[in-house]
Amino acid sequence: MSVRSLLPARRPVPGVFVALALTLAIGWLVVTIDGGQLFNQSTTVSLLHVAAGLGLVAVGQTLVILGGSLDLSVAYVISLSTLVAAETMNGSDGAVLPAIGLALTVSAAVGLLNGLLVTRLRINAFIATLGVGLLLKGYLDSGYDGPAGTTAPTLVQTLGYQRVGPVPLSFLLLVVVTGAAWFALSRTRFGHHLVAVGGDPTVARLSGVRNDRVLVTAHVLCSLCAGLAGIYLASRLGSGAPRVGTEGLYDLESIAAVVIGGTALAGGRGGVVGTVGGVLLLAGIDAIFNQLEVDAFFKQVIRGAVIIAAVAVYAHRAVRKAAS
Repeated sequence: MSVRSLLPARRPVPGVFVALALTLAIGWLVVTIDGGQLFNQSTTVSLLHVAAGLGLVAVGQTLVILGGSLDLSVAYVISLSTLVAAETMNGSDGAVLPAIGLALTVSAAVGLLNGLLVTRLRINAFIATLGVGLLLKGYLDSGYDGPAGTTAPTLVQTLGYQRVGPVPLSFLLLVVVTGAAWFALSRTRFGHHLVAVGGDPTVARLSGVRNDRVLVTAHVLCSLCAGLAGIYLASRLGSGAPRVGTEGLYDLESIAAVVIGGTALAGGRGGVVGTVGGVLLLAGIDAIFNQLEVDAFFKQVIRGAVIIAAVAVYAHRAVRKAAS
């Protein structure tokens, strides 16, 4: 049996984009009636900035979830990478490349640790990545009381605030990362093996797939995406922030975006295109509620309802498909 035979048929994931279009249309109508403007330039730019940060994390999260794993340490990796990048740059344009390289190296090391704990020690991914996240949290809490370091002005001006028309450069970075992840999943052996491992690890192993290597690689890539998000946030904030990842709920939000985008939490089915749709849906809801000045608690209630509805729809589809 070949690895390709293990792969589910690839179908487009239009559902999340239909939901996105309906949400934006209804939101535009409600905001207009309320006397506001949803699709002005400032709101659009803000929406895309929010989507860029969350999207980078969610693309990486998609990879590990497709493989049947999970990463709850991404929020702390984001915070750590902002600090590594900002402190290494210390306001110097000449240190931008070394800072980015060091931040990504540290992020990859965390991903490698996660992957080894999951594959070599056979620790459940939830527990392993949560434990690594708590280790990072302890370091951040004991070592930092507040912002540290200074992001180089060049990085702030480009990645942080530069736009091509209404589209921030950071969102274009997300498009590039998403394209690379899509290509890896659909056109490379690694992508085929990752989906196979998530679908049925036993069958994948019997087919010659090196499950452990595939999952470790997925965890490293996930942490690299979180590191990229941290570098982007450092460019937005102008310094390192030890709590920006946890305060932004990037761990849970990224998983929510992945699930809303149609990727199965059990692994083996889904893709990054749907994840980006989920990210845009969450960012769109935020933009609408900000325009309406909705209470923060009620905003979280609605987001929770959206996630529950998405999971229910996909679960119903799976049951109906299994019964047919």
